Amino acid sequence: MSINGPEELSGMRAAGAVVCLVLSAMRSAVRPGITTGELDEVGAGVMRQHGARSAPAMVYGFPGANCISLNDEAVHGIPGKRALQEGDLVKLDVTVEKNGFMADAALTVPVGEVSEERKRLVACAERAFSKAMLVARAGFRVSEIGRVIEREVRRSGFSVIRDLGGHGIGRTIHEEPRVPNYADPEANQVLTDGLVITVEPIIAAGSGRAFVAQDKWTVVTADHRPSAHYEHTLVITQGGKTLPRVRSGSQSASNNGVPSPTPPLRLAPRPAVVACGRRWRSDIACPSPGPGG
Repeated sequence: MSINGPEELSGMRAAGAVVCLVLSAMRSAVRPGITTGELDEVGAGVMRQHGARSAPAMVYGFPGANCISLNDEAVHGIPGKRALQEGDLVKLDVTVEKNGFMADAALTVPVGEVSEERKRLVACAERAFSKAMLVARAGFRVSEIGRVIEREVRRSGFSVIRDLGGHGIGRTIHEEPRVPNYADPEANQVLTDGLVITVEPIIAAGSGRAFVAQDKWTVVTADHRPSAHYEHTLVITQGGKTLPRVRSGSQSASNNGVPSPTPPLRLAPRPAVVACGRRWRSDIACPSPGPGG
């Protein structure tokens, strides 16, 4: 969706705030021995407390409130009886609906002490997201986001899972545009003022190839190497006039009103983070994510 006024911005703020609270509660509950089903109930309880619903369950009939994926499971893991173990990587992916608006965020949490490779993998996903913020701005093309993400991931010795990526969001979970984690020439849409998207590096320690498991939901790396996922929902801003209280920068360079695909970074305005997880704070919605944030 594209935000057209303060009412829609307020709706996204409210949804993003709940996402943040759910992620914070679930992250705080991660420990060896807790089951993915118990973690899911922690998140579901926060949603109920704040008048929100699980968007994946509502839209797609997902068998859980939150997607919880372990180790080689990249995304869409079904909560259940599996207990977390020391050394695991657990991916918490939260998408809520509140009053007709949806927001989405994810983070990867180490369970206890994990291997050095797994620490580097988690840090790489977060770093790739941070670097993508340089181009997740009005006037850039969507493909620039993927170019920056894949360059950072490959430089770190890991792979992006090309079948998975970000997307538009707002009134439902998956809207246009598609936001790949690699430089896809077909992702040539120009990011515009008010556009709401997710940016979500989903990466693996191995080849980056993946398949859907027999449960028809969980996406697993083909070589069963560990994966990491880091995501936020963003509102792209340009001048700050349409979206009050959103931080913004100067106008992007353009030619006859058509933005350049790669304008100078110093001219690029900042995006605004709607749904936050571990480190990114929102000037729109999210309070501090609590201990460990």
